[in-house]
Amino acid sequence: MGKNNSKHQKQAATADAAAGNGTDSASPNGTGKVKPKKASKKLTAEELQELEKCTYFTRKELRKWYKDFVRDCPSGELKLDEFQSIYKQFFPNGDPSKFAEFVFGVFDYNHDGHISFKEFIMALSITSRGTIDEKLDWAFSLYDVDKDGHITKQEMENIVDAIYCMIGNMLELPTDEDTPQKRVEKIFSNMDLNLDGQLTREEFKLGSKSDPWIVQALSMSTSDDDKS
Repeated sequence: MGKNNSKHQKQAATADAAAGNGTDSASPNGTGKVKPKKASKKLTAEELQELEKCTYFTRKELRKWYKDFVRDCPSGELKLDEFQSIYKQFFPNGDPSKFAEFVFGVFDYNHDGHISFKEFIMALSITSRGTIDEKLDWAFSLYDVDKDGHITKQEMENIVDAIYCMIGNMLELPTDEDTPQKRVEKIFSNMDLNLDGQLTREEFKLGSKSDPWIVQALSMSTSDDDKS
């Protein structure tokens, strides 16, 4: 989980190519097998300094998170199927795969198909320790699936449906919220101030402050303030 490790990964790739002695540029032994990428075991002083500036974590916490990250993802990159597997551990009675995919899309800030450590820790910093405005901005980006600056009923219904599938029968929902459609209609009736069928960032943030359920999705997407 470390975009900060791209320099190390490039250096490793160069070393592998050189070791091939011209027989196979992708293989250190000329067998044609590509050696898996391996992330650096530690963050550099420069990486720590950068992450300390742009997150709410201390150096000690960053080192701990990074150690755990590369233990679980030796390549330094978290892929979608691995991300979904993490969710399945926490929601064994439901199907969290779709919700995890939506969250993955927000974590994967540069949309390259994997989550680097920098992307991971910055998202975690916001969702676990950010200000209410930072958390709501992050939540807006989750619900705004096509990233056009508005949340449509269909987009919100897709997210709410994914959440309902994930939690399974863990919660008993009130009758006016027991389907994704009912829940979304209720949300829009409270938030869609100009009745245009979509939510702006301002409408969403204003309405979410009076609807804790919206932000509670963040605690489902990440957790943990306790690592040290």
